[in-house]
Amino acid sequence: MDEVVKLQLIGLTVVGLGIVILLFIRAQFARVVGFVAIVLGLFSLVALSVPQMASLPPAEEKFDIATVKTPTDMAAIGQKIFFSKGQCALCHSIGPSESARCPDLKGIGAKLSREYIFKSLTQQQAYIYLDYRDEGTPKEYPARMPYINKNPIGLTKNEILSVIAFLQQMSGEPISVSPSELEVPGQAPSAPVKAGDSGPVAVAQAR
Repeated sequence: MDEVVKLQLIGLTVVGLGIVILLFIRAQFARVVGFVAIVLGLFSLVALSVPQMASLPPAEEKFDIATVKTPTDMAAIGQKIFFSKGQCALCHSIGPSESARCPDLKGIGAKLSREYIFKSLTQQQAYIYLDYRDEGTPKEYPARMPYINKNPIGLTKNEILSVIAFLQQMSGEPISVSPSELEVPGQAPSAPVKAGDSGPVAVAQAR
C-alpha cells in the first residue's frame, strides 16, 4: 500500500474517532479531545490531497569526449555546465541583472585570458586584492566563491575548459580552447593549463 494512502487512512480514522467521541461521550474534556482530533485529521487529509512534487538536484551533463569534435562543441557543453552542475548562474548573470549577487560575466571572455580564468576558478585567492577598507596593515581579503574543482561542485578539468570555451564564445571572442586538450578517462593526465598572469589583475573581473 502506498505511503500516502496509509497516511490518508490514518487521517480518516482520527476524524472518525473524533466524531464518535462527540456523538457518544458527554464529558467536556473528552469532547474537546474529539474536536481537536477532527480538526487535526481534516488538516492532514487536506495536506495529503495536495500533489507532491519531488525536489531534485540539477541533472549532471554527460561529458562524452567522443562527441566533441570542435571548440564550438566544447562551448555548447560548457553552457550546459554553467547553468547546471557548475551552479555558476546561481550567483553570476550574463548581462546586467539586479538579482545577481556576483559580478556580471558578460564579455568576460574578451577581458581576461583563458589562463587567468582557469586560475581564478581553481585558485580563488589568486587575484584578490589586499583589504584596505580598515586602517592599519592590509589584510588578505577572503574569496567567497567556492572552488569549483572541489566538492561539492567538483568540475573536472574537461568541464572547466568547456566553461571557458562558453565564456569566450558568448563574449564574441575566438575560442582558444581545443578538443585536443581534453583528457581521456583512464589515460595519464596531460600537463595542466599554465596559470600565467596574463590578464588584468582585478578583484571582481574573474568573479
